Amino acid sequence: RSSCGEANFTASKDYFARINCNGPQRIHALQYSTVELGWSIYTKNLSFIHSLGCQDLREYDNRVSFDRRTRCICDSNVDLSYASCGCARGYSGNPYVGCKDKDECLGQDSLGNHLAYCKRGKTCVNRQGDYDCVYPKTRLIAIVIGAGFGLLILTGGTYWLYKFIGKQIRLHRKRKFFKRNGGLLLQQQLTTTERNVEKTRLFSSEELEKATENFSLNRILGQGGQGTVYKGMLVDGKTVAVKKSKVVDEDKLQEFINEVVILSQVNHRHVVKLLGCCLETEVPVLVYEFIPNGNLFQHIHEESDDYTMIWGVRLRIAVDIAGALSYLHSSACSPIYHRDVKSTNILLDEKYRAKVSDFGTSRSVTVDHTHWTTVISGTVGYVDPEYYGSSQYTDKSDVYSFGVILVERITGMKPVITLPDSQEIRGLADHFRAAMKENKFFDIMDARIKDSCKPEQVMAVANLARKCLNSKGKKRPLPS
Repeated sequence: RSSCGEANFTASKDYFARINCNGPQRIHALQYSTVELGWSIYTKNLSFIHSLGCQDLREYDNRVSFDRRTRCICDSNVDLSYASCGCARGYSGNPYVGCKDKDECLGQDSLGNHLAYCKRGKTCVNRQGDYDCVYPKTRLIAIVIGAGFGLLILTGGTYWLYKFIGKQIRLHRKRKFFKRNGGLLLQQQLTTTERNVEKTRLFSSEELEKATENFSLNRILGQGGQGTVYKGMLVDGKTVAVKKSKVVDEDKLQEFINEVVILSQVNHRHVVKLLGCCLETEVPVLVYEFIPNGNLFQHIHEESDDYTMIWGVRLRIAVDIAGALSYLHSSACSPIYHRDVKSTNILLDEKYRAKVSDFGTSRSVTVDHTHWTTVISGTVGYVDPEYYGSSQYTDKSDVYSFGVILVERITGMKPVITLPDSQEIRGLADHFRAAMKENKFFDIMDARIKDSCKPEQVMAVANLARKCLNSKGKKRPLPS
């Protein structure tokens, strides 16, 4: 004992109990013993206490404090007492001097067992205060490659399954539309009529989507009440006109298919050729030959400076239309009534020769006892007034519409006009008949043809037009 403090040796009770030592002779027999040096510093300077590395338990609810390397149990009231300091798990050495990391991968216990235990196939890797069990690099690389390959297979399989299911759904929709649009009926017709097999082509939806760039707005040639016409190019480089209908009457599919078959047999140089159809879409799509120079209505009414429409060209177009109607009414395999003859349905090729188009084949057809007729209401200004009264359409009804086109050609007026004086809206046919009756035809003749025509020729066409516009169908001439 001295004025600065006191020191003593105290045996560790836990140690003696562990070695079953119950007396000094046992210590002598072991030839060594473990002792701890305990010491105390009487101070209230907490900053000094903390600098020693032992936490004041009053600040930690009297729990044991652990640092990274050294573990000390400290009991401090007004003084600082170190007791039972030792190295933390994974470290060894003198805790009062400094604990050092213990390599569990190399170290062994008193029985010769390795301190570290790793499952088979893994390797021990030492780290500060502990160790890890890891796979060898080659094994790890193999696992990573295998996992990546497995993920690739899973991703590829999922994508393939997605595409497969999507394809099956599309095929189901196509079969559904094909059946609903009368595809089975058309196939039956083609089978029973051998000559139609090579003439009527069934296009797939993929073909037409590719041909029209998925029915792009930039491909639109024209739009009407019944559908939209697109310009398309087939894989063989052939340019076609693709008509996509807006609606379909499911109750009259048989008639629709009959008309497709009949019109596919039409082969006349002044009739637009129907090349085939597609029934795999929600509404039927029809494919025609492409005619490049627009329609007659555009050239007469929308292009006032179009000097290609001289009298000789107009007269030749009239002859072309008459020949087409004559063929449809009498020379085709079965008589066909167009029922919507008008200037917008007269297309012009690169040589300004006329081709009759739009038979309404995207709509239904009905069967008469002797004739095929297309059920179309017609266009105001062109419709036969006798048809309004009787609801019976004949070949002379097409002749009446042809007469209106003749009058358009020689007057340059639209089928429905507004009189400049009275602002009365009148059909061109009535206005023309009144002018002919009053001998004022040359007052309404198109000024654009006066310099290129012979008056007697124009008058002959005017007289023909008046006959075609006779209110009684039986008195109208036949197209020839």
